[in-house]
Amino acid sequence: MRIRKGDRVQVLQGKDRGKSGEVMRAIPSKGKVIVEGVNISKRHSRPRSGTMQGGIIDKDMPLHVASVAIICSHCGPTRIGYREDDQGRKVRICRKCGGEL
Repeated sequence: MRIRKGDRVQVLQGKDRGKSGEVMRAIPSKGKVIVEGVNISKRHSRPRSGTMQGGIIDKDMPLHVASVAIICSHCGPTRIGYREDDQGRKVRICRKCGGEL
């Protein structure tokens, strides 16, 4: 999976198409990401013990990784490629402009 925690992404499909946000959590085993402020659902919770309050809670739900595109600072939403740098490390690059992500 090419998208990591902390990446800025834009949603390509679904009810939140066009929205952008930061990846809060990546779930590689399921191929999903949780994006801040996108794909929010209402969760009705019952109060537990004396301290926790019940009610309706907004919860960020996972999106499939194919439904989001990373945002390059120069050219906007793009795909990710890989290249080796001078030290032989693998770095992610923008497929449109070739810049490092």
